[in-house]
Amino acid sequence: MATLRTIRRRIASIKSTQQITKAMKMVAAARLRKAQDRMLKARPYSKSLDDTLGHVAAKVDHTLHPLLHERQPKRVGFVVVTGDRGLCGSFNANLIRRAANEMNAARQNGLEFELITIGKKGFEHFNRRRFPILEKYINFLDKLDYSHAQDIAALIQEQYVHGKLDRIYLVYNEFKSAIQQNIIVQQLLPIVPRPPKDEKYAADFLFEPSPVQILDNLCPRYLNIQIWHALLESFAAEMGARMAAMSTASDNAKDLIFQLTLYYNKVRQASITRELMDIVGGAEALKK
Repeated sequence: MATLRTIRRRIASIKSTQQITKAMKMVAAARLRKAQDRMLKARPYSKSLDDTLGHVAAKVDHTLHPLLHERQPKRVGFVVVTGDRGLCGSFNANLIRRAANEMNAARQNGLEFELITIGKKGFEHFNRRRFPILEKYINFLDKLDYSHAQDIAALIQEQYVHGKLDRIYLVYNEFKSAIQQNIIVQQLLPIVPRPPKDEKYAADFLFEPSPVQILDNLCPRYLNIQIWHALLESFAAEMGARMAAMSTASDNAKDLIFQLTLYYNKVRQASITRELMDIVGGAEALKK
């Protein structure tokens, strides 16, 4: 049976842990509000640009721009967006598992692949297992800037245009709510235009300037925005997952403190009872 001192130390230790998890929950909640605001502001622009490119690309020859031109894939790339830190439940583990499944499927189809990891957790996981990593981007997600998306997009565009990668996929967590995330596997390159279901412009387009110039402007911008949108979605989803995980940890600590307090009282009562029995036994012995 554990001594009273040991139980008291354990209760104090759990209380200290509970204070940390509560503080982390509050920090994650504050960051989630800011991240969610940025994400919601970026969504309409991303959708509008997607619709615009879908309208334009539906009216032109895809061979006019290298980012639209599709070729037979031999080497594929995966851009995997995880977090830089843990303590966020299964946020990183689920995404890493999905990315690994996608890469295994590509290998089974006879394709070679390379990785671009965004986030420290994804890099550490795949680096330990000696996956071919083309580039890594770590320790910047808590200070996200649009320039980060531009740098990543420039690397991806260079790899595709020069024929080093024939198809590139983006794997990230989409924010649904503070307790729910959806894993998205999206083809980045070649760009797959998705014309809106409600066709607003049924007539042919008259392009001014030329279609090539318009696509030269639209396609790189579309790539930048897609990566920027994915980074914002992933960071908001990470903060939501961390807030939920720390809330659960705080509740579990509370339950454990309650159970240990009951156990402490039982042990203490048993100790007092033994002492009383010893006193009574001694008194009875003296009477004899």
